[in-house]
Amino acid sequence: MLCLGGTHDSLIDLRGHLGNDVEVVEVGSPVRVMAELSRDDYVAIYCDADYFDGATNVAQLIRNDRLLQELPDGVVMLDSENTILWGNGRLCAWCGREDVVGENFYRVLGSPEILGPDFCPFHTALSTREGSESTIRSADNRYFRIHAAPVLEVGQDVPQTLVVTVRDVSEEVLQQQKLAAIHLAGVELADLTTDEITNLSIDERIELLKSNILQCTEDVLQLDVLEIRMLQQETQELIPIMSVSIIQAAADRKLYAFKEGIGATGYVAATGKSYVCEHTAEDPLYIEGSEGARSSMTVPLMLQEQVIGTFNVESSEAKAFSESDLQFLEIFARNVAVALNTLELLVAEKASTAAASVEAIHSAVAMPVDEILNDAVKVMERYIGHDPDVVERLQGILQNARDIKRVIQKVGQSMAPAVASPNPDETEARPALAGKRILVVDADETVRLAAHELLERYHCIVETANDAYSACSLVRNLGVDSAYDVIIADIKLPDMSGFELQCKLNKISANVPLVLMTGFGYDPGHSIVKARQAGLRSVLYKPFRLDQLVSAVEEIVSGHQPPSSFNI
Repeated sequence: MLCLGGTHDSLIDLRGHLGNDVEVVEVGSPVRVMAELSRDDYVAIYCDADYFDGATNVAQLIRNDRLLQELPDGVVMLDSENTILWGNGRLCAWCGREDVVGENFYRVLGSPEILGPDFCPFHTALSTREGSESTIRSADNRYFRIHAAPVLEVGQDVPQTLVVTVRDVSEEVLQQQKLAAIHLAGVELADLTTDEITNLSIDERIELLKSNILQCTEDVLQLDVLEIRMLQQETQELIPIMSVSIIQAAADRKLYAFKEGIGATGYVAATGKSYVCEHTAEDPLYIEGSEGARSSMTVPLMLQEQVIGTFNVESSEAKAFSESDLQFLEIFARNVAVALNTLELLVAEKASTAAASVEAIHSAVAMPVDEILNDAVKVMERYIGHDPDVVERLQGILQNARDIKRVIQKVGQSMAPAVASPNPDETEARPALAGKRILVVDADETVRLAAHELLERYHCIVETANDAYSACSLVRNLGVDSAYDVIIADIKLPDMSGFELQCKLNKISANVPLVLMTGFGYDPGHSIVKARQAGLRSVLYKPFRLDQLVSAVEEIVSGHQPPSSFNI
């Protein structure tokens, strides 16, 4: 008999009434009833009415026990020593054991690693009387999220019992890890630095990018059959640039961005929608790509919400790709699109050897000179009103630094062809940009360097700053006869938002044309909306093509208002 006693158990004297043939097991609290019921068989339950609300509540407690047995999550009851008093059986199944009652919770899971955020969740729950949550990794590399809730029993000031829920989150954690790996792979994919590609030919640069794509696809996505095609916007033909384990006839096949009659690749290129072929023998859109393929998945390569190509993978198994696989490939495809766009910019050759030499010299001094400008204006502002001689010397440093870049640019103009651009046949001259003074504000040094490399090809005078404070200092100390024609700034600078910078600039110099750069996504401060209301001229959505940046600047310096939908 299980006895849940109260304050006057001694008056009942169950043992005296029932005799020695009946074993009476006393429990002091309702929370231990389920633990005892799961451990032994009882012929009856006795409840003291003064202590517990009779048989109705006991029946409810037993029903709750049966309900907990059906939960997909593990539920266990622990004492203050982390010993399991009761469990719904899930933990037994996960650990491959018949019974875990009486065992230490952590020992049952093979002394798992506690990943946080609370590294002592059970102790925290008992000491604070509040629930605590953490994630653990078991010895067999499974992940569990545990939540411990203290149970304060009648007559206790400090809880001695915990109800712990255990959820297997292995798949969720692995998905998060894969997303992080895809993000890292995307960063590495497009990391074609100047140092790496300087001495490489165009073909070698293309092979470098292909190698990076293949490595990322195999290592992160575990896929080894793939084809990438680039879309020619004029002809709508899909040109193959990379294929692995694709039969030669399929790789050489001419494909176009048509919805019908050209396979899944043509459909994806025409619609911009991903397509999953669950079984090649039953799908009318599938055309043979790899030998023995039973399923395939094709996603668009998107840049600025425009289809620039397709990414196709295949498997020898039917229904091999899940919804998660599709999402992962779509994310990775965006990284591939950005990398291909980066490569397109990097493979552009110089107009001539002389122009290349001048540009190399200018690139080498551009950032150091900008640092001198930034440091000089900051020091100058400290000395204004204190030492005119120091201020005059600093103004001379500013002028000399700016003269260095102007001299190099003039030498380049005299040595280079009339159109100093990577591809003279494809890039038109932009005389409206010549001599225009442009300030670029971004914490990313690669962005500032790219601004120099691009805009100075069109004979712009480019200066850069890495934060809003430096930008304001440069504007204040530019001189009464000079002004920036355009200021291009990142929406999220280290010291303030793009909108806050706009407000500061308007106080220093009214009507300074400002262009904000931002990535796609949620803008918690609504900086773009506020900036537009305050007169923002244009917004550049990263990643943008460099010719679009030039067009935005040209619109402003020419006195034309860019269209409100100028989302480039």
